[in-house]
Amino acid sequence: MTNTLIDNAILSELSEAMGADFAGELIETFLSDAPNMFSALEKAVADSDADGYRRAAHSIKSNAQVFGATVLCDQARDMELAQLSAESAASVMTLQATYDQTAAALRSFLDD
Repeated sequence: MTNTLIDNAILSELSEAMGADFAGELIETFLSDAPNMFSALEKAVADSDADGYRRAAHSIKSNAQVFGATVLCDQARDMELAQLSAESAASVMTLQATYDQTAAALRSFLDD
């Protein structure tokens, strides 16, 4: 799999360390939990909840890091460190688009 969204070395390392089946389960869990994380992020923006915004961005960042989803991780980290602002809603939309592409790449890995 050649994809700039995913660091193949990290994903392969996870698969080797945990076993391909368990690594696949972890990826599936992330993919099924991600909508909840994005809902929390959107709610935090809507409620002007800076702590909630940082926590939700941190959760996405941490999960992305585990799977070598470097672009998603970097964007979520930037959001985690940023102040909640008028641009935050646009950042969530950008992060969601990156997640959608990353999720497709992770699903491709599962299909291989």
